[in-house]
Amino acid sequence: MKGINYFQPFSVDINLMKGIMDAPDNRVVRTASSMRGHYADESALEKIIREQGDPIHYEVFEKIMPQEYGHLCFGISRLQPGLVGEECFMTKGHYHSILETAEIYLCLGGEGYLVMKTQNGDCAVEYMKSGRLVYVPPCWAHRSVNTGEEELILLFIYPAEAGHNYGDIEKEGFPKRIFKRAGKVVIE
Repeated sequence: MKGINYFQPFSVDINLMKGIMDAPDNRVVRTASSMRGHYADESALEKIIREQGDPIHYEVFEKIMPQEYGHLCFGISRLQPGLVGEECFMTKGHYHSILETAEIYLCLGGEGYLVMKTQNGDCAVEYMKSGRLVYVPPCWAHRSVNTGEEELILLFIYPAEAGHNYGDIEKEGFPKRIFKRAGKVVIE
């Protein structure tokens, strides 16, 4: 196998109901304060940070893989339920550093949406519920949004060399936001 380092097979236990990966190599925790600049109502976010002690918005558990062609990265994300003002809790969202790479998300629990966009201005929103898989094609930025009352638990898989580009999202944002108004989900 030219160009690929030899790697031993392995297995990982995942509790599909709870969204827990046994012995992840990496755990990313995003609290309310790390989400500054992503929500429409910044004062509502600051109120949450002040009054609730900077709660966790989401966590990502993943196995570290060689970031080279041929390998796949995978993990679990757990997005908490909640609102910032009327806007549903969400992840920061990202493009892949290698724009021409795709990603798969399989919803293990909860409900919400995957919001996607391209640099050309295209936008798509896919509903997520337990058992639903969403394919994110190459060149699409993506973020998950929890519209339910329990954690939105997603299994993700993408090419290991893809990387993450959060910076462009911090500058551009997403053209669609998801709110809950009078108990109903509103996409604007």
